[in-house]
Amino acid sequence: MDRLDNTVRPYAWGSTTAIARLLGVEPTGEPQAEMWMGAHPGAPSRTGRGTLAEVIDADPERELGAASVAKFGPRLPFLLKLLAAGAPLSLQVHPDLDQAKTGYADEERRGIPADAPHRTYKDANHKPELICALTDFDGLCGFRAPLRAAELLDALGVDSLKPYVDLLHAHPEQAALREVLTAVLTADRDAMARTVTEAAAACDRLGGDHAPYAAIAHHYPGDPGVIAAMLLNHVRLQPGEALYLGAGVPHAYLNGLGVEIMANSDNVLRCGLTPKHVDVPELLRIVRFEAGDPGVLRPEAAPDGEELYDTPIDEFRLSRYVLPAGGATHDLTRATPQVLLCTAGSVRAGEHELSPGTSVFVPAGEKVEVSGTGTLFRATVVV
Repeated sequence: MDRLDNTVRPYAWGSTTAIARLLGVEPTGEPQAEMWMGAHPGAPSRTGRGTLAEVIDADPERELGAASVAKFGPRLPFLLKLLAAGAPLSLQVHPDLDQAKTGYADEERRGIPADAPHRTYKDANHKPELICALTDFDGLCGFRAPLRAAELLDALGVDSLKPYVDLLHAHPEQAALREVLTAVLTADRDAMARTVTEAAAACDRLGGDHAPYAAIAHHYPGDPGVIAAMLLNHVRLQPGEALYLGAGVPHAYLNGLGVEIMANSDNVLRCGLTPKHVDVPELLRIVRFEAGDPGVLRPEAAPDGEELYDTPIDEFRLSRYVLPAGGATHDLTRATPQVLLCTAGSVRAGEHELSPGTSVFVPAGEKVEVSGTGTLFRATVVV
């Protein structure tokens, strides 16, 4: 079992205080957006035996188990993170596995450099993800019912939004959502910037359900993504609640601290709220224009104390243990690789004492018992 030394990524949207507060250290004054736990080549965790990527590469079956290697290959198929949003992230979607393979092969065939700003597919993998709130956590997830989106836009009293309101009353609903998103993202940039400015002022004046979009516009003035965001469900997670984000579901995180887990991929198609490239035709091919409830997840408790966040994919499995004072010791030994992360209290995992924000990697089959008083997240795979 290896204690992990993890990299904090200083993306501009990161909170300046949330991760430092969890770790119990003084803030640096700089944004701290994500802390990565895993073997992703962009920032693999460090151990006493080298980086976790090097440790796994040296003996994949020993570290990951034969079943995991057979199913996912000789790599850790998930990346666990602490995510601390102090400002909205880009509005985005992720491809499914077939779309990722096709898109990656196409861009490779066309010779688009891997680091080109207009490159969309960095790998041939999909990127389902799960975010579990540690604090109140605001986000956008999936399309609102078109009539509800029409009401939200119409209440702003902005003349240039009237055509979108009319489109959202059309049928079928999927076609209406597609037409409006297409129109927003392909509109004249200067005209759209004026529309966004007017809409933001109205959101600020109206408050209530419109308030989140005023805050978004404050960070991204004039960005068409502000209008696109109003087509989506606004969600506020309470601590312990989660969202699963499958392929094609438009989403953005707005504010808060959470534990995020995802399949190992960098494939992101952006819809707005970003200065980065937006590939509108490819985006429209990937987005699922389906309105519905965002589906807030609450953990399902098992008799042994494990609380599971159930998701429909196998690359990751996230659960937590809330350990009371004087509680039992739990045997977490498993025939698959695990990352254990403490987020509250003091938890002993094998020979390691874990405080908030600290984590360990447990090789497949290695005996591990946990005890103490606090909260422990467990990340592994399904084989």
